[in-house]
Amino acid sequence: MRNDDLDRERCRPEFVAAFQEDLTWLGLRWDGPMISQSERRPAYRAAAERLLAAGLIYPCWCSRRDVLASARAPHESEEHDEPLYPGTCRPENRAEHPSEPRPTLDGGGIVNWRFRVPDGAAVAFADGGAGLQQAVAGRDFGDFIVWRKDGYPSYQLACAVDDGELGITEVVRGADLIPSTFRQILLEQALADPVPAFYHCALVRDAAGRRLAKRQDDLSLRALRAAGQSPAEVIARFGTPP
Repeated sequence: MRNDDLDRERCRPEFVAAFQEDLTWLGLRWDGPMISQSERRPAYRAAAERLLAAGLIYPCWCSRRDVLASARAPHESEEHDEPLYPGTCRPENRAEHPSEPRPTLDGGGIVNWRFRVPDGAAVAFADGGAGLQQAVAGRDFGDFIVWRKDGYPSYQLACAVDDGELGITEVVRGADLIPSTFRQILLEQALADPVPAFYHCALVRDAAGRRLAKRQDDLSLRALRAAGQSPAEVIARFGTPP
């Protein structure tokens, strides 16, 4: 069991206890103790230092608003969680000022660090649910953040490092994360870690076709439980694809 708790503003101890209770009620069991990503920061930092030493990441001063305002950046959509970065802070595109301090991974709340994708390189994987997936680096997705200015890893780096160090052989998740998989594959290759097999499931949607999301306070496992549904009824309702 892995607890993705790197978002310090949203992750609270009571939420962790609640999801473990809900999953146990549903009948799920896991081997060994729960692993919290917040306790693995040294491992993520070591990976970022390796990428920096290899010249694969660079400091970026751009805000999310800057990227969205770029002519090359498409509007965010449900299926794409990160706008295409135009390469503004790539070393060849940004002249350093002589008085400007040299950025470090500690950040100081000033810079993020981006992984430089190999422009034009094809990235592909055979997905167990969605079939063959292909993308071109620099066209379908751009340089992406791996180390944040608050001194913590991005979702992409944390997942890639965990997959390698924890010996993950199969990843099952929602189809909306297919774009993230291309990025994580590049990181796993850069860190010389094996790439796991992937299975991206169709998203659960309402009658109008809108995907269910916790940020919109949609129906939750706890709500179904409170309504009197049994674990068997929940699994029968949501566990089998249409």
